[in-house]
Amino acid sequence: MATINDNYLKLKAGYLFPEIARRVNTFAEAHPEAQIIKLGIGDVTEPLPEACRQAMIKAVEEMGDRSTFKGYGPEQGYGWLREKIATQDFQARGCDIDASEIFISDGSKCDSGNILEIFGNNNTIAVTDPVYPVYVDTNVMAGNTGNVNDKGEYEGLVYLPITAENNFIAEIPTQKVDLIYLCFPNNPTGATATKEYLQAWVNYAKANDAIILFDAAYEAFITDASLPHSIYEIEGARECAIEFRSFSKNAGFTGTRCALTVIPKTLKGKAADGSDVELWKLWNRRHSTKFNGVSYIVQRGAEAVYSEEGKAQVRALIEFYLENAKIICSQLQAAGLTVYGGVNAPYVWVQTPTGLSSWDFFDKLLQNCNVVGTPGSGFGAAGEGYFRISAFNSRENVNEAMKRITEKFKV
Repeated sequence: MATINDNYLKLKAGYLFPEIARRVNTFAEAHPEAQIIKLGIGDVTEPLPEACRQAMIKAVEEMGDRSTFKGYGPEQGYGWLREKIATQDFQARGCDIDASEIFISDGSKCDSGNILEIFGNNNTIAVTDPVYPVYVDTNVMAGNTGNVNDKGEYEGLVYLPITAENNFIAEIPTQKVDLIYLCFPNNPTGATATKEYLQAWVNYAKANDAIILFDAAYEAFITDASLPHSIYEIEGARECAIEFRSFSKNAGFTGTRCALTVIPKTLKGKAADGSDVELWKLWNRRHSTKFNGVSYIVQRGAEAVYSEEGKAQVRALIEFYLENAKIICSQLQAAGLTVYGGVNAPYVWVQTPTGLSSWDFFDKLLQNCNVVGTPGSGFGAAGEGYFRISAFNSRENVNEAMKRITEKFKV
């Protein structure tokens, strides 16, 4: 009989979001009359920008003509899209990033897990707590951890708590670590990072020959001009950082799938014999071997994000969701709750009332208000006592959900 990867058996019973779905489905079956509003996952609700839709329609027509038909494209992504990303997302902000250092993919979730394939199993890995669960679970799957303890922490990982006491900003570790996961604007807390803070991390990484895995999936929600949108705005980051980005949240591509990973050619890791190896070459080999590229149609849609019409339409989407976040914050505060985030980020991080655990609060909102959020404990032990509300929904649903909470929920 074929053997299995035993590391999968270390995973906690259920991934966070399937467990939420199970509880919601159970409640819905028992209460078919309930009009449930879901503000849990970070899935967008508004239509794709018109510029993107028209570009995709044109690309579909091209696929119907032999003279313009496209088959396999370059695994790394078409040059015209990579050039737009390099010039407008990075070089325009003073980042020294070349188009050849950008890899187009079908999701930053995939890339943040797949990136572990080019690293060894003897690295010390640091994650914030709470954290996007994919960072932890993919390390478990890859065999980079031991078993999970009663608090939900895995042996072998270095956890960096982020709570109200430290303004949801992890302290630089005193011990040496090799791989560091950072996400700003942060999922789930909505916290942001200053240039000074990221500079301290870059300085630490360079001093310890560490690599920062920087998730910038929500950078488009930054409205404060003083805040960096990319780790590469920080001096020295080309020597110590990989950045992940996505078209999912800014342009609504969650159902269309397009993202990118940036690996500077100056970034190096150590081989077993002690020699330096360019990580770009390893990722390029992995990407070319295991991925056949994002479809031509989708990449044309992503390219349209950088047109004048596309930029205006994407900005309107961002402003729409940020207004949702503003409404959520103000209404939850009116209900007597303490909230964080929701500014420069699409997530509102709510402190649960005294005496209620994260899952207790989840059940209370579901049963009393028919509103779904995400228990903070699902993001890590330090997330206990908190709750995430997503601004990704229609204005009608957001207003109705907040109306129910202010009327029916009592702290």
